[in-house]
Amino acid sequence: MHRLSVAPMMDWTDRHCRYLHRLITRHTLLYTEMVTTGALIHGDVARHLRYHAEEHPVALQLGGSEPADLAHCARLAEQWGYDEVNLNCGCPSERVQRGAFGACLMAEASLVADGVKAMLDAVSHVPVTVKHRIGIDRIESYEFVRDFVGTVSEAGCKVFIVHARNAWLKGLSPKENREIPPLRYEMVYRLKQEFPGLTIAVNGGITLNEQVQAHLEQVDGVMVGREAYHNPWVMADWDYRFWGAEPSGLTREDVERLMCDHMAREQAEHGTPWHTMARHMLGLRNGLPGARRWRQVWSDHRLRAHTPHEVMALAHAGAEAASPV
Repeated sequence: MHRLSVAPMMDWTDRHCRYLHRLITRHTLLYTEMVTTGALIHGDVARHLRYHAEEHPVALQLGGSEPADLAHCARLAEQWGYDEVNLNCGCPSERVQRGAFGACLMAEASLVADGVKAMLDAVSHVPVTVKHRIGIDRIESYEFVRDFVGTVSEAGCKVFIVHARNAWLKGLSPKENREIPPLRYEMVYRLKQEFPGLTIAVNGGITLNEQVQAHLEQVDGVMVGREAYHNPWVMADWDYRFWGAEPSGLTREDVERLMCDHMAREQAEHGTPWHTMARHMLGLRNGLPGARRWRQVWSDHRLRAHTPHEVMALAHAGAEAASPV
């Protein structure tokens, strides 16, 4: 299941984004945005956990550190039918740190282990996984991440998704934390060598299918983040190339039309404005003639009173007019 996945990305990988991605790839594992335990315990559970049946396989990523709270939320995930529960030990934002979870948890491996054990005890069949960095701040020794994985695996975690960068807890923004600390894939490869019985997936800076293939020769899985969001058609041949499955046969236009159906349905049933869903597919025509004009039409706030299908027709007319003859 972890051979290929799309990363959890705050404000991006909501259920509408995942619906789009599932139209393009049927087998890739999709992750929710990180949902905090507090939001589930004190907030609107349905708003955070509702998803479309078509999204499977789909994993819920949790942010939290209290074992009892994590156990409660893992139980909710199982009740709602998620295929996996993932604990975030990699987010470096200061807001997340104030909640005492995310990347700062790597300094408290025993607490993470307690949380994992509590979640596993609370569910009957849903796997519990951990996503983390290779280190925090200036701790760059392999032994640090090795000991973290070793401690947490003893609690029963069998799957680790490793962002191959350190997280600097002070001085860098979340965006800078995705770009400035150097990528060190060899650290992740070494984890797989030392823990052959665990499933180890690599994440960070992966943009090309050739890179995915190269990583799969070293580890069990690859998680792709921003490239899958900004250039979703990169996933069009994943089912065939990495899963050995027949391609769906859908064209970009087919996917766009099906998204229009989805947006119209969501607007009618839940009152969700279509433009809040359409933003996820603005990269769908990257590289095609007229793509810039197509994006401009889909982003035009003056068209929000139109139906999604009407906007699609206008976007294609605009793209055609803007394309070189």
